[in-house]
Amino acid sequence: MLLNSPLNLAMMASANLLSVFITMEVILSGFRFGVDGLRMDYYMMSCPFAEPIVKNTVNRALQDDPTLAAALVRMHFHDCFVEGCDGSILIDSTKGNTAEKDSPGNLSLRGYEVIDDAKAQLEEQCPGIVSCADIVAMAARDAVFWTGGPVYDIPKGRKDGRRSKIEDTINLPFPSFNTSELIKAFGQRGLSAQEMVALSGAHTLGVARCSSFKNRLSNTDPTLDSNFAKTLSKTCSAGDNAEQPFDSTRNTFDNLYFNTLIWKNGVLFSDEVLYTTPRTRAIVNGYAMNQAMFFIDFLQAMMKMGTIDVKEGSKGEVRENCRKIN
Repeated sequence: MLLNSPLNLAMMASANLLSVFITMEVILSGFRFGVDGLRMDYYMMSCPFAEPIVKNTVNRALQDDPTLAAALVRMHFHDCFVEGCDGSILIDSTKGNTAEKDSPGNLSLRGYEVIDDAKAQLEEQCPGIVSCADIVAMAARDAVFWTGGPVYDIPKGRKDGRRSKIEDTINLPFPSFNTSELIKAFGQRGLSAQEMVALSGAHTLGVARCSSFKNRLSNTDPTLDSNFAKTLSKTCSAGDNAEQPFDSTRNTFDNLYFNTLIWKNGVLFSDEVLYTTPRTRAIVNGYAMNQAMFFIDFLQAMMKMGTIDVKEGSKGEVRENCRKIN
């Protein structure tokens, strides 16, 4: 689908309008995912400029480096899937503890300086109020919108966790996962197969490193288009850290990712199996044909993911420095 086509622009407008209605519905009916301490207006009285500060910080960073959008969305995902959405991904390792961010699956994460920047400004405006976990969640939301994705609000009030250990990252999905393993991994966190496919659509942004897909090239992979296999091989000729965009619009949030799966151009095995597996193929087809439907399902799945194992009250804290426990 052409990004500047009238049809695509109309579908993006429809998706953004519908997302506004969904956000209004959540506000009016109360947060639907059962986390009592989270509210849309959590900082309205205690730190009213919290959201503009985060948004402006993210926008400035993305103007300088648009590739950080994918990094901020990925950071939120990796945070929530390990110990819940508690900012544990931000904690630095110490002499006595190797933290989550230093696990092999997290070494390519970027954008920590964006979170640090926002946190420093917030501590000046309203010290000890806004959690690092909330900053990560808001930054991911703002990155999606900046790249052309749906606009949506999220509830705030997450507390920061006091644990960050490398061994916990075993819970992250691997790029070698098949559909059953993906469904199980997401299901353990209360997310459905459809929500898993919608969240996988975040790969409309960003790149994968050769090390995460080179195993598909050593053996004949029937799910991989032969011409695209040559493209991936050329990428990997530059080494394990060479980067391959998930689709041709790496800094634009759209539904092109799902079309690449239909064309057998999925970069990761865990991407392509979403189309080759009958259980999820119809979902991929639906999102490939209807960007508005993808946007709506994505924002709802993101809001739900953002409530995984949230720390509330005395179970967490508001870190003064996002990189270390108080």
